[in-house]
Amino acid sequence: MVHLEYNQYRKHNLKAVMNMNKTRKIVSDELFEWIVELRRTFHQNPELGFKEEKTAEHICNILKKLKIKYKKGIAQTGIVAKLITNERKPTVALRADMDALPITEDTDLPYASQNPGVMHACGHDGHMAMVLGAAAVLKENPPEGNVVFIFQPAEEGEGGAKPMIEEGALEGVDMIFGGHIERHHQIGEIGIKRGVHTAYTDAFDIRITGEGGHAARPHETVDAVIIASRVVLNIQTIISREIDPIQPAVITIGYIRAGTVNNAVAEKAVLKGTIRTTDESVRTQISDKMRKMASSLSIHYDADIKVTFKPGYPPIINQDYPCDLAQRVAQKLLGKNAVLSLPYPSLGGEDFSYYLQQVPGCFVRFGAAKDSYDRISSHSPGFDFDEEVLRVGAAYLSELVRYAVKKIKKP
Repeated sequence: MVHLEYNQYRKHNLKAVMNMNKTRKIVSDELFEWIVELRRTFHQNPELGFKEEKTAEHICNILKKLKIKYKKGIAQTGIVAKLITNERKPTVALRADMDALPITEDTDLPYASQNPGVMHACGHDGHMAMVLGAAAVLKENPPEGNVVFIFQPAEEGEGGAKPMIEEGALEGVDMIFGGHIERHHQIGEIGIKRGVHTAYTDAFDIRITGEGGHAARPHETVDAVIIASRVVLNIQTIISREIDPIQPAVITIGYIRAGTVNNAVAEKAVLKGTIRTTDESVRTQISDKMRKMASSLSIHYDADIKVTFKPGYPPIINQDYPCDLAQRVAQKLLGKNAVLSLPYPSLGGEDFSYYLQQVPGCFVRFGAAKDSYDRISSHSPGFDFDEEVLRVGAAYLSELVRYAVKKIKKP
């Protein structure tokens, strides 16, 4: 099998190696228009995590029309739908995330968010649409096994996967697949990273208490702003001088707050941030170093510095056999050079990782780059993607289910 590294693949003419005719045979233009309309409806009506009531209602209405049985209200707003053809055959799950982000949309799209301050800025609207598209294809032409469609709330931040699992979403599932729209890849590209695919997403909170006073007499104070500044700089030396440079690791401080007026020394400061790692030992090393740094600065400045950590999602770890299946289907459907062998893990986070702790599976990336949007990242007010990915995603996921249920060996 041809399996190109990303930079090698970029040298190829995508149009020459793609076979979009196969995706059109699976997802007709009429069905594609329906999937696009679904995506745009979701995009216009975004809802935050665990508040996806209207989103869930719309999905349920679609499932009713498709005559696919479902159960709603799982993990508050989640849905699990099942297409059962033979209970003795293998069962494959497809997962889509439902939630949007607390972002005010800044696009000229005719279907822009109608919910002020909330936006689908990460492609979850597309994920729901393509999984529903795959459901329509599989309902019309059922596979030899069974399918579970998981519509999960709250992927962004709070984590809906874990409560979905606790409430039985994976019951009877032999293998699971999911994916994410990726603006860095082109339409028709499927990115697969074997092994560790995403990062731990731990959060931290640093609270500094010094001694405030008049700005003209700083020697009588313990300046929380100065200490906070040292914290910011010292933390970055943990990455640059304490961690093996071949180990992926990032510490980002995204929030600082201190002081109330311009002529007083701030007594308190708060810093909040995230730590991204892919190795448990590096993760532990960073937290230990941060505690020691805080203790040292506390002594040096005679201040109180408290560091607290909040564990985030574990990494997605894609297993080899599901990746083999995902790769073979992508090559068969889109061309032998369509698979991007992603060489490095992403330091982003994804709670799909919890599903893979329970059953084998693979999480892929769907190329969805849009002209003139190359500098607009996800979680941006101007985010959008090429909607042709919806046809590719629906066709690919339906074919992946069809192939996987034939290859899975039940005990």
